[in-house]
Amino acid sequence: MKPVLHTDALFYPFHLCHAETLTRLLSRFQRIHFRDYMAIRLTSFSGTTAYEDRMGGFFPELIASGRLIQGYNVSGPLTDETRNAIDRDLADDDWRSLFHQAIKEDRRFQRGLFDPTHSMIIGLDVVPGPAALLRLMSDEFLHHPFTVTEVQELSTGRLSGDAAYRFEYGLALIKTAAALRYTIALSNTHNLTAATDSSAHCLLLSRTLAREGRTLSNHMVIRTGY
Repeated sequence: MKPVLHTDALFYPFHLCHAETLTRLLSRFQRIHFRDYMAIRLTSFSGTTAYEDRMGGFFPELIASGRLIQGYNVSGPLTDETRNAIDRDLADDDWRSLFHQAIKEDRRFQRGLFDPTHSMIIGLDVVPGPAALLRLMSDEFLHHPFTVTEVQELSTGRLSGDAAYRFEYGLALIKTAAALRYTIALSNTHNLTAATDSSAHCLLLSRTLAREGRTLSNHMVIRTGY
């Protein structure tokens, strides 16, 4: 049975979206919900950094009218439930293939995880962005059996060479899977349609839902001209 679209939608996987995407979502849904920036705490001493910007800062009139809802916290250490769910995605060959294809072919997906237009810090080394991205496209990463535990262990070391690239790729996997797991949890808890303008994330979420036999409305905005 096809899921029914709700009156409210949760944008994913990021905490901000393009103004045109927001306009299109508002033409379809009564209210659009946004998470805060996701900062994952891998260990007591390692993780990603949070940013304070929110969609409401750019569109205060939508906050005032009640059409934009924000403030869903998705930062901090991963719960055991989320860790296990991420590991299931990382062990799924089809999910991993979709992720790796996006790393190789989808520029927006690449920019969401890395910044290949500038130099990238890979462990102890500073590497030109295009060279680093080309290395991360290697099929050796597609076939490596990543787990949350391995990436946590890598995050505590002073890395260089292959180990540093393995950490960057593994962290990208975890950030992507975690964002989608929070999307599922928030959408189910608050009775929201999941909505995105990223085809790669839409496919990855759909794969997770199909594999686990879950039902969730998953709305895709096709970006054209922006």
